[in-house]
Amino acid sequence: MLHWGLSLAGRLLNRGKLSILIYHQVLAEFDPMRPNEPTVQVFDWQMALLAKYFTPLSLDQAIKGLAQDNLPANAVCVTFDDGYLNNLTLAQPILAKYNIPATVYIATAFSDGVNMWNDRVMHLFADPNRDSLLLDEDKVVLADMEQRRAEAYKRLKQLKHLDMQSRLGKVSQWYQQNLANEQAPLMMTPAEVRELAQLGITIGAHTVNHPILKVHDEPTQQWEIETSKQQLESWLDKPVEHFAYPNGVWQQDLDETTVSLAKQAGFKTAVITNWGKATGNTDFHMLPRFTPWDRQSVMFQTRLVRGG
Repeated sequence: MLHWGLSLAGRLLNRGKLSILIYHQVLAEFDPMRPNEPTVQVFDWQMALLAKYFTPLSLDQAIKGLAQDNLPANAVCVTFDDGYLNNLTLAQPILAKYNIPATVYIATAFSDGVNMWNDRVMHLFADPNRDSLLLDEDKVVLADMEQRRAEAYKRLKQLKHLDMQSRLGKVSQWYQQNLANEQAPLMMTPAEVRELAQLGITIGAHTVNHPILKVHDEPTQQWEIETSKQQLESWLDKPVEHFAYPNGVWQQDLDETTVSLAKQAGFKTAVITNWGKATGNTDFHMLPRFTPWDRQSVMFQTRLVRGG
């Protein structure tokens, strides 16, 4: 009964408004280093709830509805960032089960077997065979998973807004200091991206190297945005029309120059990570999104109604 009440509230309060959800991974089992990533079980009930109480749309359907002022009630889009293999192996079957469209934004550099810098840092701290790490001049003692996660997040925060080369160089240095081995590739290959597209998932671009775009000069930003589009179009043999800004916080991670470059590249939409709902007045190259953190169905639905 409560779910139906929330659905009605959404219809009344959010007429003409679009929710866009951000996911990254769907995991086979709970990972204490990534507690906010849903498991298959959690993602299944979340999609079941979307199918029953909301109107899931593709991004193309959603922006058409916004532009024509005829968006369905409780409209929602599902998006994934980065291009993890489990988007294909674990998430896609659940999306298909409930007939839910989705968009997956690919950072193309990581489709050749090299993992993203943040996953490499997490792997260092999660290794159960280590009880300490040497990071530059600091020795970090590793204890339980909660402490390891906190230490890893501290380093991720320090590295996030460095330029690409400095960030990648620092992570590689830590691996060399600790004689660490890389984990197996986590991202989809070009063939797997193509397979996901053939299964009906919309593929969007997410730059090549996943930099914080605002940190870099305009030519570098342009190269990252345009090259990712070109690479994906060559893999898929069709246009790639949607883009996600890495990290995606307006004025912190992107600015007017970045948005202008996304428009010049020919994308129909681009998404940020500032919370909220899109309306017909929203710039389609600054569509807000939010993450459904909740693991209880009522709170999950309430967050969707509220818009973050």
